[in-house]
Amino acid sequence: MPQFKYKAVRDGKEYSGVEEASDKFALYKTFQTKGETIVSAKEIEKSSNFFHMFSISFGGVKTPDKIMFAKNLSAMLVAGLSLSRSLSVLSRQIKSKKFKEILDSLQEGLNRGQSLSQALRDFPQAFSTLFVSMVASGEESGNLSGALRIVGEQIEKTYLLQKKVKGAMMYPGIIFCVMIAIAVLMFVFVVPKLTETFSEFKVELPLSTRVVIGISETLQHNFIIVLIVAILAGLGIRYYMKSLQGKKVFHRLFLKIPIIGSIVQEVNSARLARTLSSLLTSGVDVVGALGITGEVVQNYHYQAMLKEVAEKVQKGQPLAPLFSEREDLYPVFVGEMIGVGEETGTLSKVLFDIAVYYENEVDQKTKDLSTVIEPFLMVFIGVGVGFFALAMISPIYSISNNI
Repeated sequence: MPQFKYKAVRDGKEYSGVEEASDKFALYKTFQTKGETIVSAKEIEKSSNFFHMFSISFGGVKTPDKIMFAKNLSAMLVAGLSLSRSLSVLSRQIKSKKFKEILDSLQEGLNRGQSLSQALRDFPQAFSTLFVSMVASGEESGNLSGALRIVGEQIEKTYLLQKKVKGAMMYPGIIFCVMIAIAVLMFVFVVPKLTETFSEFKVELPLSTRVVIGISETLQHNFIIVLIVAILAGLGIRYYMKSLQGKKVFHRLFLKIPIIGSIVQEVNSARLARTLSSLLTSGVDVVGALGITGEVVQNYHYQAMLKEVAEKVQKGQPLAPLFSEREDLYPVFVGEMIGVGEETGTLSKVLFDIAVYYENEVDQKTKDLSTVIEPFLMVFIGVGVGFFALAMISPIYSISNNI
């Protein structure tokens, strides 16, 4: 059974320790029954655990398959099919071999007397803490079909949001890669021929031409070295971005970039609101919901902020001011709306409305993003082409004047 390092509050005093539990949701419930509350919890990884290694082989389940699984299972339960029969039907529908194996294992778990949430916990690479927690909450409330429908919608909205953002960034990314490829071809094949011509006529070369020729000669004579250096630099940047310090730097940088920064804010606002709304609707308490939501968001600064918010809410502070004071991460609208939800007792509904609003905003902005970026791309391309043309054409004019 997994072990968790936790911080909890008992009689107004905070303490820490290590506790075994099937998952975070079960850990929160255990402490609630004792009249204590978990402030934060992190699973202690055991890389030598054989079953953990075995479960990794079941990774790679595609998000659309998980969406279909949650929605179809919910629909079949509503229609009156038993859980075991529903899983059997889904197993025949699914085309993914890995997911079929998982569904067969889930059925075996149910036959051994496990609940669905307990069976899902055996596959952490396929089902997130959010997924398992909402299923467990649905089982406890007697509304498993409703919980599955909500988590299916949650995953679908998050997936579509990510696709829209990636799709908007694909166009400038492709243009940039094509530009690099063309530049390399020009430096390797075109510039050397022009260089020979310049040498024959002994033309005095301007600085820009000497720079282009220098780059060309470097690529020709040291192409393998340049390629290795470029690969190592790319791997180094990737490694740094995954480190704690790298996440702090790059995740903050994304928030500062014009246009992109506002989209990052709105994407995280939508993800926060929809996840919290789904968890609260499923019966998870606010502190527990904030802890799970902190795992869903990917930006380091949002994770740190949600952990801090969970600790302060546990100590009795209202939720709205904690968001309102962080305008660097969340728009003012988020804090104000959360305040309305707390005052009227409709927090989960208000959060859902926030999610819908920002999902629509991101949808519109990603559609307009290519239109906004295109002029900058044209200027960038124009400067590059202009510099290259000036560097190569200037000596040609000198040659023609000397003839």
